[in-house]
Amino acid sequence: MHKGFTLIELLVTMALIAILVGTYFLVANPAGQLAASRNSERTLNLDALMNAIRQNIADQSNEKFLCAAGSIPATSTPMSSAAGSYDIAPCLVSTYLFSLPFDPSAPDGHYASVSDYDTGYNISVDASGTITLSAPFAELGKTISVSG
Repeated sequence: MHKGFTLIELLVTMALIAILVGTYFLVANPAGQLAASRNSERTLNLDALMNAIRQNIADQSNEKFLCAAGSIPATSTPMSSAAGSYDIAPCLVSTYLFSLPFDPSAPDGHYASVSDYDTGYNISVDASGTITLSAPFAELGKTISVSG
């Protein structure tokens, strides 16, 4: 008499484990939950940026956004220190924000200093003066933007 498991017992156990693990990934969807978490972070980041912009506007006697980079562009433009972008960090960091938030999934998203950053977010203003911040790297087919 030999002690141990038979091949059938091992196969049945492995099949049950595979079914349980497969069910977990279908029900829990960890990748989707992580993407939803990153989308929530994007929304919070855009809210923080918009609040800082509003504080800057409130501090001006002319009720306009004051920034060395000039007026906010009319077309959706990236906020970063790179050429062709809107350089917003010097206008917000240290006075209204401790550091500039950046998109968690943007390929070049980072904040090192007011002269070295890429938020991964875009900014624009329409003809009526409404400022819009958007997150072009939003996941799960979501459109994330904040206007004010």
